[in-house]
Amino acid sequence: MTEKLIIFDTTLRDGEQSPGASMTRDEKLRIARQLERLKVDVIEAGFAASSNGDFDCVKSIANAIKDSTICSLARANDRDISRAAEALQGAASARIHIFLATSALHMEKKLRMSPEQVFEQAKQATRFARNLMGDIEFSPEDGYRSDMDFLCRVLEAVIAEGASTINVPDTVGYAVPELYGNFIKTLRERIPNSDKAIWSVHCHNDLGMAVANSLAGVQIGGARQVECTINGLGERAGNCSLEEIVMAVKTRKDYFNLDLGIETKQILAASRMVSQTTGFVVQPNKAVVGANAFAHASGIHQDGVLKARDTYEIMRAEDVGWSANKIVLGKLSGRNAFKQRLEELGVQMESESEINAAFAKFKELADRKSDIFDEDILALVSEESLLNDKEQFAFVSLAQHSETGERPHAKVVFTVSGQEVRGESDGNGPVDASLKAIEAHVKSGAEMVLYSVNAISGSTESQGEVTVRLQNSGRVVNGVGSDPDIVVASAKAYLSALNKLQSKSDRVAAQG
Repeated sequence: MTEKLIIFDTTLRDGEQSPGASMTRDEKLRIARQLERLKVDVIEAGFAASSNGDFDCVKSIANAIKDSTICSLARANDRDISRAAEALQGAASARIHIFLATSALHMEKKLRMSPEQVFEQAKQATRFARNLMGDIEFSPEDGYRSDMDFLCRVLEAVIAEGASTINVPDTVGYAVPELYGNFIKTLRERIPNSDKAIWSVHCHNDLGMAVANSLAGVQIGGARQVECTINGLGERAGNCSLEEIVMAVKTRKDYFNLDLGIETKQILAASRMVSQTTGFVVQPNKAVVGANAFAHASGIHQDGVLKARDTYEIMRAEDVGWSANKIVLGKLSGRNAFKQRLEELGVQMESESEINAAFAKFKELADRKSDIFDEDILALVSEESLLNDKEQFAFVSLAQHSETGERPHAKVVFTVSGQEVRGESDGNGPVDASLKAIEAHVKSGAEMVLYSVNAISGSTESQGEVTVRLQNSGRVVNGVGSDPDIVVASAKAYLSALNKLQSKSDRVAAQG
């Protein structure tokens, strides 16, 4: 009888720690619903104690999601744990995830605590959490670089106090597969009560080995939970990629001999939703979800695939959500067809008025663009959700003029707290002029650290999706805008980023 591998998704918590990847409550809720459709076992919805905004996000997701366990991160103290428990009250299935650093470097330099103090705090925090909730996970932060004897002592104690999942993070991405797998194996062999907990791995991708390390932790170490994110999203070089872990275990079941509860046909929809929400574009050659993942340019490869797909394809594109029939809707499509497609894409709107507003945007787009793709719909809905948040800045219209030999000029009309204003400026190009026209009025003083344009679908008729990353007073935010006109998309993205800069949510740095 095969064992099950638990998939723990931390896109909404650890993934969000990537600079500029912060999401609104509605965006997080939409992604959580897609993760539920993906049949993720555990969704780490956030870090409830870090801010009121994160608390509200965890609470909203806990109340909305019924088929996945909802988890909140907490530092090993009573306040954080109580806050997490409060946010999770409405969940059908809930978990508190406690973390406390155990490496000598972290204990001395970050915590300024002795090993004995850390040991006692880990025990006390786990006991306190276990009295509030039945499902407790404990993570020794920087566990892989911790002293083996001390780590064994801590983990044995927290299991005795009621931790039912033990997660061993490679917080800084230092591990290599064989050594990491054997590290987990040694812990399980040396800790007398190790069989009382499910063992979990959480690997970062600093050396490009997060997926390999996680699989080694599973196969060599005996871990039965993998912590991962959609598209490998995360701070620095990112986290272990959910889609790669899932398809590796599924495709090579002959080797791993593990079952998964994941609905793999929802992988691509989840990938696109996370990419469009955060503005982090998926590279074309990304495994499983990249645009070229199932493309064959070589004549020999093409010939082989046409004769027998398994000559060059080890998994079917349809199994992860790719479809040959990409065109879904056009300007003659009705409201019911639009609403049904939203449901198929995992988008749930809270009221009929929201659906009507999104449908109006859809019809407007369909008048400008003959074929509407899934990516167009997701971009449109993402933009609509921003409007529903009644944020400070909103795009109205734009006029720009540029021709060879003349300096481009732009006029932008936008609203500030509902009041219409106009900005005007020259620039090095139409995009530069448009953004300077906005900044001339707003005077945010923000520095642009990234500007990128991505075609949402194929052909020159495609909508352009623009990502603008702004930095101001230590805060880094991403704004995303889409439109068939990339200058308009750029203005929308800039205003989106300014809205996020206005949102002053105090965040507490969490475990990696």
